[in-house]
Amino acid sequence: MIDHQTFRLDGRLALVTGSSAGIGQAIARGLAEAGAAVVMNGRDAARLAQAAESLRAAGHRVHTARFDSSDAAAVQAEVGRIERDVGPIDILVNNAGITRRAPFHELKHEDWRAVQATNVDGLFVTGQAVAQRMAARGRGKIINICSVMSELGRPGTSAYTASKGAAKMLTKAMAIDLGPLGIQVNGIGPGYFETELTEPLLRDAKFADWLRGHTPSRRWGQVAELAPVAVFLASDAASFINGHILYVDGGISATL
Repeated sequence: MIDHQTFRLDGRLALVTGSSAGIGQAIARGLAEAGAAVVMNGRDAARLAQAAESLRAAGHRVHTARFDSSDAAAVQAEVGRIERDVGPIDILVNNAGITRRAPFHELKHEDWRAVQATNVDGLFVTGQAVAQRMAARGRGKIINICSVMSELGRPGTSAYTASKGAAKMLTKAMAIDLGPLGIQVNGIGPGYFETELTEPLLRDAKFADWLRGHTPSRRWGQVAELAPVAVFLASDAASFINGHILYVDGGISATL
């Protein structure tokens, strides 16, 4: 039965990593608009404070937690603080991510490691810290931000593509282990959206035009379009969805 509460998140607390800007900030706003209290996270204190204030100005309940999502000790400490001082985390959105572009044979090892540390280790470390507490309560929702590049690749993206492939499979593995404990784990696979990470591609007129031409929707995505997807997966409407990656890509993965 669908009623006015089916997609609502009132009374729930959501932690969104990497939410100072871009996709993370849009998702944090969407969860807040659906009624959740939100803990925004980032590494840059000034940007994090500014992002949080923009949501508070709209009347939303917002807290902040500044930590590196790949730092296990920092994550455990901050998740513990949130649970103690703010409340139990009902929803985790593992969004923090970076990229480094270079042809495979020219990619620096330190850039490879930086991408894996944030995009894979961060997902594991933060997911585990929150899941341990969710398991004790027998409930919870975890949403990992994967990518259309969990399935596809393009030149110069070996580090990012590998990390997002790992994110997809870790999402499935988490769902298998955590499902019996009452925790649902799903992923969102964005296609090409206008963000800071894709700014170099947006400035490349040839690529930007090629992308529009090969995307059935004939445009780039807007980050606000990801918020309803996160709300759906975090809500009771998705109560029997587990281990699924929902691609939001304008149809590009259907054409290549």
